[in-house]
Amino acid sequence: MNKTIFSTGIFFGLTAVLLGAFGAHGLEKMIDAKAIETFETGVRYQMYHALFLMILGGSNLLINECKKLIYYFIVVGVVCFSFSIYLLAINELSSFDFKKIALLTPLGGVLLITGWILLGIKVLNQKPIN
Repeated sequence: MNKTIFSTGIFFGLTAVLLGAFGAHGLEKMIDAKAIETFETGVRYQMYHALFLMILGGSNLLINECKKLIYYFIVVGVVCFSFSIYLLAINELSSFDFKKIALLTPLGGVLLITGWILLGIKVLNQKPIN
């Protein structure tokens, strides 16, 4: 098991639950329903990838070098994708215009997709152990 990858998954899962609760209960009177829905999208994708990292960290299917490469793509992807969505959703609450960082969202999505593709390539190209 890779404890760093697994622990990052735990951290992302914990913060997804906290941010989800904050979005559902703390933001409901501060931003409109569309912005809350956007915020929830960020939470959902963060949680999906928290679980992904916990499975990756606990798996013995890949060597650690492959796991680390996938890990970096997923972590940077979650930060760019989900956290830019959080900031864009609460944009009306801030004096800073978070729309200036809107390109981080699709960049994060591309990084997440790349992590998944790398996982598929690495697992499918692996030689079977007899």
